[in-house]
Amino acid sequence: MKQAINKSKRSSRRRLPPIRSGEIIDYKNINLLRRFISEQGRILSRRMNRLTSKQQRLMTIAIKRARVLALLPFLNNEN
Repeated sequence: MKQAINKSKRSSRRRLPPIRSGEIIDYKNINLLRRFISEQGRILSRRMNRLTSKQQRLMTIAIKRARVLALLPFLNNEN
């Protein structure tokens, strides 16, 4: 009985997709890229981001390009 209630709660609580339909993964979109970087400046894993494999690949490439162009820091050592 208890498991049936838990399953119904899980299905009704859908998470919003991390990237909205209008948003484009681009190295110039810094506000979007910052959501997928940890406080230390590391790229978060796909499981934590809830991205598809293709989106994660595009996100990684965009973050690396933004780092090379000094739009994002390689490390965030602010204490």
